[in-house]
Amino acid sequence: MQLEIRPDPAEVGRARRWARSRLAGSGIQADEPLAETLILLVSELVTNAVVHTGCPAVLRLSLSGGAAETTTVRLEVADTSTRAPVPRCPDGDATGGRGLALVDGLADRWGWSREGTGKRIWCELDRCAPSGEAAAPAACGSEASAYKGLAYEAV
Repeated sequence: MQLEIRPDPAEVGRARRWARSRLAGSGIQADEPLAETLILLVSELVTNAVVHTGCPAVLRLSLSGGAAETTTVRLEVADTSTRAPVPRCPDGDATGGRGLALVDGLADRWGWSREGTGKRIWCELDRCAPSGEAAAPAACGSEASAYKGLAYEAV
């Protein structure tokens, strides 16, 4: 599933609406913490593409796994800018610059790679199986715990 995004800040809201409808169609309800986190990640990645590149982009959303295992949701934003994403350390009064730190804190994994004449930024979230169902040990085993449908690792 993918959505083409114009280099216009209004596209961020459209991307959120599109992602919500795709998640609902996949059985992830809008009020689930997983969906709320994913929508926030969509906002951050699409905002970064729109604001920092000025280029069109493509948002992709994919789900893997099944009912009896961990579902992994992957978000990707590909654009034609050659500028690498740069995490920043804004001071307390700055109104921006926290997007990649937010992605790093919320996603189970994230990264980026050069692709053709541009780049692809991606992040993934794992959704543990409900209690009583088998779950993939890497995402929901002894080192990670399920909290309201999200996988997190105690550090």
